[in-house]
Amino acid sequence: MDSIQKNLPDTVEFDRALIEKLAGSGPRYTSYPTADRFNQAFTSTDYQKKLEQRTIGALHKPLSVYIHVPFCNTICYYCGCNKIITKNKSLADVYLDYLEKELKMVTNIIGKKEPLMQLHFGGGTPTFFSDKQFTRIIGLLKEHFEFLAHGEYSIEIDPRKIGSDTVQHLGQLGFNRMSVGIQDFNHSVQEAVNRVQSVEETATVIDAARAAQFKSISVDLIYGLPLQSSKSVAQTLDTVLSLEPDRIALYNYAHLPTLFMPQRRINEADLPSASEKLDILQNSVQTLTDKGYIFIGMDHFAKPNDELSVALRQGRLHRNFQGYSTHSDCDLIGLGVSSIGQIGASYTQNEKELDHYYQAIDEGRLPVMRGLTLNKDDLLRRNIIQALMCQFSLCFSVYEELYQIQFQQYFSEEMVKLKELEQLGLLSMDKHSIVIKPKGRFLIRNIAMVFDQYLRTKPKQANYSKTI
Repeated sequence: MDSIQKNLPDTVEFDRALIEKLAGSGPRYTSYPTADRFNQAFTSTDYQKKLEQRTIGALHKPLSVYIHVPFCNTICYYCGCNKIITKNKSLADVYLDYLEKELKMVTNIIGKKEPLMQLHFGGGTPTFFSDKQFTRIIGLLKEHFEFLAHGEYSIEIDPRKIGSDTVQHLGQLGFNRMSVGIQDFNHSVQEAVNRVQSVEETATVIDAARAAQFKSISVDLIYGLPLQSSKSVAQTLDTVLSLEPDRIALYNYAHLPTLFMPQRRINEADLPSASEKLDILQNSVQTLTDKGYIFIGMDHFAKPNDELSVALRQGRLHRNFQGYSTHSDCDLIGLGVSSIGQIGASYTQNEKELDHYYQAIDEGRLPVMRGLTLNKDDLLRRNIIQALMCQFSLCFSVYEELYQIQFQQYFSEEMVKLKELEQLGLLSMDKHSIVIKPKGRFLIRNIAMVFDQYLRTKPKQANYSKTI
């Protein structure tokens, strides 16, 4: 595997003709099987058993926690998150009461105070919480978990809602990584998606995070929004680069108004054409790589000395429900409405509706809505897709030894499809391995989809985002 890693491309090639040829929809593979494959046959009883089993010997893994805060002050029309629009801060106090109850239910099953390798607050808007409410929830977490000096504790930030004092407070509580929502700095685009945000308030938050010694600052951008053009996005990107973030996520806007009601407020006639979107992406990638940012994978870029870039070079990159990570194979506990967790060979998702989430906890049961226990084939394919998404290579012998299979025989159907992708220049193959070529790195989702058994047996591609 080391020899393969040494030969991996350190560049990405934007082959426009190939991208247009292979355009389509597909999963983002923050998990395999993907969340739309979870089912309600997996119950709170199953989740409890998985939590109990993780304390046994080899099943005991490092721990990560995700907390979902569903509240937002205002609605952003592009958003597809599970959220509740309100300005009533007292709702957060009630929500914290239930988070505390759920946390105690989970940690009572675990049975001991464990080290916490990762913590992530997502939403919604986590900064809907006040400073006092953040103090409360972090205090509760520290009662039940051991915070580590080298732990990764991150939070999603809306710069419109907080100032430097809150950032300083978050740093004092232990947060050391921040993801700042920007999307676009063009005022017309901001008005079209109902998210008006100045450069000044964004810079204030980023500067405050640096002053508070946050280890990493990431920003989120979206291309494909209404009224965007190559020129306007280039201007936004120039402004973003002046802020010098450690990481940049450049997401493709997925317009799915039948699934996400707020998107119905977007005028489809204002959306850039497919050709214009590719122009935006191509120019953005060129700009970021020219400025020295490393293409991590999918839609993520990082400075060369960032931990993600280092992990990519060393073959230690991992992918989970929060995206790319440097911590591999953690058990993930999801807390809060709609949160997703991963315990060993299982996935769990909490109730999506707040009332149902509260009801389950009031009844004294874990608020599980659905989940999935992975079989041997799921685990095999999950490991393969993870390697493709994070290491851009596969060594067949690893899976042959671990799963007692003959790789090319077991994946005979997949090998035919991979040969087709090889002929297109996306990858190279021999009898021992697969290595993704520079032009294949942008189309890694297409390559990973070859190994997705569920796409063949139960297609659901209409609900997935565009691969590019």
